[in-house]
Amino acid sequence: MPPTLASLVHHSALKLTVRAGEDRLDVPVRWAHVSELADPVPYMEGGELLLITALKLDAEDPEAMRRYVKRLVGAGVVGLGFAVGVSYEETPEALVDAAAEEGLPLLEVPRRTPFLAISKAVSAAIAADQYRAVTAGFAAQRELTRQALTDGPEGLLGALASQVDGWAALYDASGAVVATAPEWAGRRAARLTADVERLRERPAPASAVVGGPEHEDRVELHSLGTGRRPRAALAVGTAAALGTAERYAVHAAIALLTLTTERSRALHAAEQRLGAAVLRMLLAGEPDHARAVAGDLYDGLLDAPFRVIVAEPAAAHGEALAGLAEVMESAGARAGEAVLVVPEGERLVALAADGGAAVAACGEFAAALEAARAAGAEQPLPDEDELVVGLSAPVGPIAAAVAYKQAGQALSVARRRGRVAVEHEQLAAGSVVPLLADDAVKAFADGLLRPLYAHDATGRGDLVASLRAWLSRHGQWDAAAADLGVHRHTLRYRMRRVEEIIERSLDDPDARMELWLALKATSAE
Repeated sequence: MPPTLASLVHHSALKLTVRAGEDRLDVPVRWAHVSELADPVPYMEGGELLLITALKLDAEDPEAMRRYVKRLVGAGVVGLGFAVGVSYEETPEALVDAAAEEGLPLLEVPRRTPFLAISKAVSAAIAADQYRAVTAGFAAQRELTRQALTDGPEGLLGALASQVDGWAALYDASGAVVATAPEWAGRRAARLTADVERLRERPAPASAVVGGPEHEDRVELHSLGTGRRPRAALAVGTAAALGTAERYAVHAAIALLTLTTERSRALHAAEQRLGAAVLRMLLAGEPDHARAVAGDLYDGLLDAPFRVIVAEPAAAHGEALAGLAEVMESAGARAGEAVLVVPEGERLVALAADGGAAVAACGEFAAALEAARAAGAEQPLPDEDELVVGLSAPVGPIAAAVAYKQAGQALSVARRRGRVAVEHEQLAAGSVVPLLADDAVKAFADGLLRPLYAHDATGRGDLVASLRAWLSRHGQWDAAAADLGVHRHTLRYRMRRVEEIIERSLDDPDARMELWLALKATSAE
């Protein structure tokens, strides 16, 4: 504990006497300061015990003493020491009354007690308190280190909560709660998710203090990690501001958790290299070799249907890929699922269990970006928030190459349609017609049909409409002629003219298909 006025009064060598403010002696003393100025307030910081002899004061003037004491209290002075036997043989009653009126503790200092002795006593008490805090801090560091080595982050959180007489929580890269101590703090920690997400937007190291009517206690948030994007976050909740010893404990916890995080980063990089090898073997059609290399790390992933997910940034230097990887890996870790995430140039390839938490997290991430894009149509998303994602159908290891191709096709469609994510099943269940909106398809259609439109523009026939009717009736002359309201011989003549103009036979199924798609593409404009 820091020195207080009470501890100074009880100091046997100082022989101090309390003349006013007996009920306020438990206040801490930050320093003892001697000043004979008539107005020492400009030089006060608050928390001082001011020592005077009233050399330049009329200590017997009640009005002057009231003004003097009132200014001291306003400046945060916690006590006034008055030396008797120097300027005054006794403490003036005007000063005693003014101190009592303002509730300022007034200590009478006997002549045989020099002010230096009081300053030394305060300094020694402060030094002793700091030494105790440092010693306690070092002890806390040792205990936190021991718990981290024996029980991991969970043990460390438990020791930290005990040291600060509060609670502690660890958040992962996505802002989700990983562990809390004690267990009852889980609900409180979950309420801070939005604050943790805001903290993660700032470069590490970053910290913030959360408090207010909606919180039961004072909470400090600290980001963990040495990179530009924090890898995790620590929350520490206490009833009051942290003391010196508690601050040492928190700093030790941050250092240990950061070390653990950076070690995890190195392990994560090694896992990614292993994952890249497993992916190459799967795509090469060597599932048995992939299983052997995956071992226990990814083996469970290859025992059930999985999806291949391919993601690319919509902008040249988008950062949403890192966010997607964090979200999927965090969701997989919480659910106990293996997730294979491999950076591949400027794209990200992931294998995740079908119907699992990682795939669901990918869908939620994409849906959130889609909603943000729709809500801010007039203000496009920043480049780092733009992303396109393609998901394959569920497959097994033997069909990984097919799934990779499916995910790439879905991604291409997502990019053309301006979507964040598309699943391959949506392509099979939907229609090919929306794909004809591609500019390259329209250019092909215009080139193929332009001669026919040019012919019809001269008024010498209606070849485009006749071709559309004939193709829609699968080449049935009578049905198509009836639709057009012409004789079938007239329709036959028009189809021969179409063949002559485009220089292709309508008996060729490829020609029919291309003409039909060209007609659909132009009608979709």
